[in-house]
Amino acid sequence: MLAAVVAVSSPAPAAAPAGDVSFTSHGVTLHGTVVAPEGGGLAPGIVMVHGSGEHDRDDYRAEAETFAKAGIATLIYDKRTEGYSLFERDYSVLADDALAAVQTLRSRPGVDPARVGVWGLSEGGWVAPLAAAKSEDVAFAVTVGANGVSPDRQQSWAFETYLRHGGVTGSLVDMVASTNIRTLAGAGAFPEAGYDPVPVLEKVRQPVLGLWGELDRLTPPGEAVRIFRETLERTGNRQYTLKVFPQAQHGLRRTTNGFDKLDGFAPGYLDLVGSWVNGLKDGPLRPSADPPPRQESESVALAPLAWYESPWSQIGVWALALLAFAAYPVTALFRRRKSVPLARPARWLASTGLLATAGFLAYYVTLSAGGAMTPGPVLFGRTLPWLALQLIAVGVVVSGVVTAVSWWRRDEGGGLRVGLALAGAVLFVPWAVHWGLLVP
Repeated sequence: MLAAVVAVSSPAPAAAPAGDVSFTSHGVTLHGTVVAPEGGGLAPGIVMVHGSGEHDRDDYRAEAETFAKAGIATLIYDKRTEGYSLFERDYSVLADDALAAVQTLRSRPGVDPARVGVWGLSEGGWVAPLAAAKSEDVAFAVTVGANGVSPDRQQSWAFETYLRHGGVTGSLVDMVASTNIRTLAGAGAFPEAGYDPVPVLEKVRQPVLGLWGELDRLTPPGEAVRIFRETLERTGNRQYTLKVFPQAQHGLRRTTNGFDKLDGFAPGYLDLVGSWVNGLKDGPLRPSADPPPRQESESVALAPLAWYESPWSQIGVWALALLAFAAYPVTALFRRRKSVPLARPARWLASTGLLATAGFLAYYVTLSAGGAMTPGPVLFGRTLPWLALQLIAVGVVVSGVVTAVSWWRRDEGGGLRVGLALAGAVLFVPWAVHWGLLVP
């Protein structure tokens, strides 16, 4: 068989092993495989667009093989790693990758170039409609677990959903789902955070098949169904089918509650994709939409950061407080006097301050790296690490008050050392309130 090495704009055939293809987009050569149907005649085609994170072609091979059995040539490819990471991504570039794959599939023998579309899962649910909006060469768009809201709003909703499912309430939920997301976005560490899918969906004129799991806990599915239907109706694109599968999670795998993933896909999902794509040749679709599934809570648009919430301000206050607390034990290494004024309360202040600031950083990294999705044991609505950090934060306040009162009453020396520890407490309190350590 032939393969193709293509740029976004111009495909060029080249020899390759049977079924394998390669194509170029934005200076990067991507590799994939076409899973072709058996039998003669021109077949429709699907390019499968990845969800977030690292993916290769084998992640979607099961679906591709099923689509091929339904008579659809399916291209699966290895996702780019250059220009794509946790802190770097561009949906427009990913859409161009998909369009390069579309051109590759359209150029293959046995594929009807007029019937090649895109399929996108999760993050691909933002990318696939963008590819369709950018090129009339895309014949249709299929989305699975697509969002009608921006990535930051979706991620905030998902974090809150998982934490509350784990029994977490109170300030930790607000910290992870709001303060954390807003800070990452403000720091530029959450790429495409504010991407709005609605203006793109307004430009899609091709038939759309939108699929969701009733028990999706990563994407707010009820909002997505409503937004897709309202947007397509408003712009006059009435060739849509919006389907909700019961007892199915985000990727349309079977589930008991949306938080687990059982073997096998939701019954009817893969068959529907096959019959829907094949049925497009019979003429325009009639609009069809299932009722939006119930959500436990609605997603909320995140407010922009105030000046005092800026990442550099927060990092600066945290670092100064940490240094101020550390100054007390460090300066002890150079003291000449054996007796230390206010030793007990000041030591408590320095110790609890160091534990609270350093411990918060460690736990924050753990939560941001995925720990929020598996919060672990919970006591009084708090995870055990968060409960410990809150108790330590209260210890900072109490020891700071005791140190300040004792220092004022005694009027003793050691002013610089004790003063630095107290300065750390003064910085710590508003910082700890902002991050929820001193909030119920």
